[in-house]
Amino acid sequence: MSDTLKTVPLNDVHQQLGAKMVPFAGYNMPVRYSSDLDEHHTVRRAVGMFDVSHMGEFRVRGPKALDLIQRVASNDASKLVPGKAQYSCLPNQTGGVVDDLLIYMLADEDYLLVVNASNIEKDWNWIQQFNTEGADMQNVSDELSLFAVQGPKATAALQGLTDTDLSAIPYYSFVQGTFAGAPDVIISATGYTGAGGFELYVPNAHAKQVWDAVMEAGQPYGLKPIGLGARDTLRLEMGYCLYGNDITDETSPLEAGLGWITKFTKDFTNSENLKAEKAAGVQRKLVGFLMDGAGIPRSHYPLVNEAGEVIGEVTSGTQSPSLSKGVGLGYVQTALAAPGTPIFVQVRGKNLPATVVKLPFVPGTEEA
Repeated sequence: MSDTLKTVPLNDVHQQLGAKMVPFAGYNMPVRYSSDLDEHHTVRRAVGMFDVSHMGEFRVRGPKALDLIQRVASNDASKLVPGKAQYSCLPNQTGGVVDDLLIYMLADEDYLLVVNASNIEKDWNWIQQFNTEGADMQNVSDELSLFAVQGPKATAALQGLTDTDLSAIPYYSFVQGTFAGAPDVIISATGYTGAGGFELYVPNAHAKQVWDAVMEAGQPYGLKPIGLGARDTLRLEMGYCLYGNDITDETSPLEAGLGWITKFTKDFTNSENLKAEKAAGVQRKLVGFLMDGAGIPRSHYPLVNEAGEVIGEVTSGTQSPSLSKGVGLGYVQTALAAPGTPIFVQVRGKNLPATVVKLPFVPGTEEA
C-alpha cells in the first residue's frame, strides 16, 4: 500500500470545477463542489453526477467463474442472467464481513465484481485464496471510470445520449453498448442514493468525453456535479450500509439486516455458522433511529437506555437534509430493536432522546 494518494482519471476536471478535494480510501476525491446541502437536494429533487471511479472492479471469467463467486459470496449468483446485477457480501470465517459488493453477469461465464475502494487489495487477496479451480480473475479497477447519475430526472437527462430506452431498464439490470459516442459502456440501473438513476462504467479513454456529454445534456434538468459529502447523507437517509461503519469484519450480515442477501440454498464461506446464528437468533441488530429533538448523532457515540446503561453505539449519523432532523444507524440489543422503541444517544455527556424507526428514513424512488 502506497502512502501516495491515487487520483481518478478526471482529477483535474474536478479541481477546475472548484471541488474541495480530500483523501478518501487512498484516493484524492471531490467531497463537495458547492455545499453538501445544495448537492443533496439537487439529487433528491433533480439530478446530480458523482465521480466514483475509485471503486474497484474485478473481472471473473471461465467455466469455474460461477463456482468461485458462489464459494465466496453470500447471495445466490446462480440466479443471475446476462444483464442482471446482484447485491451481495463476502462473509469471513469468523462471522463478519470482508466487504459488500455488486455482482454483474456480463455474459455466460463472465462476471464483473464491484467492490469498495478501500478494500480492493483486501478483497482481491481474499477471493484469490479460494480460486483453487482456476477461474480467470483480472483486476480492472484502473481501467474503468464510474459515474453515478442519480435523481428523478436522471432518465430524462441521459436519454438523448443513447439509443437504449433507459426507462425500460429495470432496477438492478443493465445494458452494454455505446453511450455519448463511447463504446463498451455499462449503463446500470443501480445507485446508492434511493433517488433513482444510473451508474455508468466507462473505459478510461472515454471518461472525459462521457463526463462532458452528461454535464451538457443534464444542464436543462439542473444537473450538477456532486461530491462524497452528499453521497453519504443520501445513502444514510435510505439506511444503506457503509462498509467500515455499519458493516465490518466484526459484524454479521444477519445482525446488519442483510439476511435477504444471505442465501442458505448453497454452501459459502462460514455458511454453516451463519445458518446456526440465524436459527438461534441474533443478539443485536442494526437499527435506524430518529432524534426526538435537537442533536446530531455521530459515529461511535454511545447508545443508552433510560437507565443510562450502554446498549450499543452509533455506526453512522448525520443531520438529514430531507427531514431537518438527526438520523442514525447503530447496533442495539435485539430486545430494543423494534420500531417505536425509545433510546438515547449520548452527545457530549448528555443523553438525548431518540426513537427506533423502520428504514428507510426517506421514501426512495427505486424498486427492488
